[in-house]
Amino acid sequence: DTPWCSPIKVKYGDVYCRAPQGGYYKTALGTRCDIRCRKGYELHGSSQLVCQSDKRWSDKVICKQKRCPTLAMPANGGFKCVDGAYFNSRCEYYCSPGYTLKGEQTVTCMDNKAWSGRPASCVDMEPPRIKCPSVKERIAEPNKLTVRVSWETPEGRDTADGILTDVILKGLPPGSNFPEGDHKIQYTVYDRAENKGICKFRVKVRVRRCGKLNAPENGYMKCSSDGDNYGATCEFSCIGGYELQGSPARVCQSNLAWSGTEPTCAAMNVNVGVRTAAALLDQFYEKRRLLIVSTPTARNLLYRLQLGMLQQAQCGLDLRHITVVELVGVFPTLIGRIGAKIMPPALALQLRLLLQIPLYSFSMVLVDKHGMDKERYVSLVMPVALFNLVDTFPLRKEEMVLQAEMGQACNT
Repeated sequence: DTPWCSPIKVKYGDVYCRAPQGGYYKTALGTRCDIRCRKGYELHGSSQLVCQSDKRWSDKVICKQKRCPTLAMPANGGFKCVDGAYFNSRCEYYCSPGYTLKGEQTVTCMDNKAWSGRPASCVDMEPPRIKCPSVKERIAEPNKLTVRVSWETPEGRDTADGILTDVILKGLPPGSNFPEGDHKIQYTVYDRAENKGICKFRVKVRVRRCGKLNAPENGYMKCSSDGDNYGATCEFSCIGGYELQGSPARVCQSNLAWSGTEPTCAAMNVNVGVRTAAALLDQFYEKRRLLIVSTPTARNLLYRLQLGMLQQAQCGLDLRHITVVELVGVFPTLIGRIGAKIMPPALALQLRLLLQIPLYSFSMVLVDKHGMDKERYVSLVMPVALFNLVDTFPLRKEEMVLQAEMGQACNT
């Protein structure tokens, strides 16, 4: 009755035995035992054992814990496991700073010796970091419309591998002269994974202004710089036959107010009551050119023809700031005339003597704005020839530029 085989014990497994028919002991000769391993374990050896006549079981068996394949280490990351790669072990993936986990963060070794999720990877999805300077606000210097603005070029920093491929600037580079207004500056930086980081800031340039001035009626205005910015100067002048009253030049000051007083152009009032010819000429200094027409008698043919031509060319005379002075007759019946104003005979005689004009023949003298005797004529002169000469004077060239800007011209 002694058992033939020793009792079977399988760690992490269960044994189910069947004795031969009529047998009492489950270890007797011929007994068959089925071996089953518990969940998470696998059988090494035969699944059924038979008690043999040599009192030994037909095989040796063991239940070993199941093991999953070793996990691959993700690039730029790793994993930690509770119990290695054995059944029911939980492994948690992690990534290096700057990288984001893609896939299952936690996987478990299952009974089928496979991991519960797909292998995770670490990818660079975080954009690089770049910090721009704060807003740059600048005020233009006197008489200038731009400001040179500089800043340190911002450096990008990649949170993953630290390697950047491109830094792109949109806008004017540092050290540029920025005009008035708001200017957007943007830096874009890319890393090797083509993630991009952006930073923006503004450059604000302000031009201090006094407000625009207007040219006086019957006059011109010429301004420096932009015409109304701090430091700009505006100069004023009048067309022929008008005198400037007020400030000839005004400056836009730091308090954003114009210096001086508002100029006006008043019609020139010639005083023929002066005592000397020099005092008479002084009234025209730097204001008008003079064409003095002298004749011993009003019946002189040259005088009458010349006067007729000049009257038809009045627009050209006005455009060139030429005042016609007539000296007609011989003292004491000598008459001097400037437009509608009549000079006393003594003043007209003084003018002839001062300019050394012949008393008994037709002649003309052209005097410039500085009182200089520029040309003398003893016969008729065509207005076009007179005008061509005047147009060569230095002061006249400046006048022509101003008149062109104002659109002043004669039709013929």
